Amino acid sequence: MGKIITITNHKGGVGKTTSAINIGAGLALLKKRVLLVDLDPQANLTHSLGIQEGEENIYTAIKGETIARPIKLLEGLDVIPSTLNLSGAEVELAGEAGREFILQEILSPLVSKYDYVIIDIPPSLGLLTINALACSDEVIIPLQAQYLATQGLTKLLEVIDKIRKRLNKKLKLRGVFITQYDSRKVLNREIEATIREHFKGKVFTTMIRENISLAEAPAKGLDIFRYDPNSYGAIDYKALAKEIKDGKPGGTKQEKILLSFTNQ
Repeated sequence: MGKIITITNHKGGVGKTTSAINIGAGLALLKKRVLLVDLDPQANLTHSLGIQEGEENIYTAIKGETIARPIKLLEGLDVIPSTLNLSGAEVELAGEAGREFILQEILSPLVSKYDYVIIDIPPSLGLLTINALACSDEVIIPLQAQYLATQGLTKLLEVIDKIRKRLNKKLKLRGVFITQYDSRKVLNREIEATIREHFKGKVFTTMIRENISLAEAPAKGLDIFRYDPNSYGAIDYKALAKEIKDGKPGGTKQEKILLSFTNQ
């Protein structure tokens, strides 16, 4: 049975979609079978991989008009694309019974075919995000190496805790990782130390360094490994994928992390 991982942070611009794409591609390079699910109405993951919006996508599956048919992107890497039409899903599903578990129903027939299902969600805490968390085994949070990186995390961690208690008892915070890192900047090093102190035992060793190739790759419809395999971005995301495959990080229990933030 595959492991479902949601990449989430309701703060925009942290590299969430870039991370979902390149963690997935990195795991595929490590000989794992991976399914990427674009659950963001902006469809950034879909467009970043050069996939055109078609008649079948995650929105038509949510509406019950089609079943979810993954598109094969590479050997070991499939995608369920999104569409701008998904922006109306939260309103359309508001009156549906069991609306929090619609994504679980969609993915249930597919999970056993993959080692990892990675979900990219919108930068919000709405119904789409709740659907992703309700069917996930783990949550991974990307954080910028910037001053406001941890601001607003309290709400996100509270939502994760509520989902775990009320809808999905197996859900756990796998860990956080730092993006847009530049070791030459004193502020970045200070923020890194702060993040590692707050999330003791839950921070991945790998940090994603600032790298122009990561910004350029989506314009070509490519993941970082096909666009520039020798770049810092490719090196870092492959290392991060290996940590995820190897079961890292470990350490401090989620409850302690939640407590440390909600008491601030």
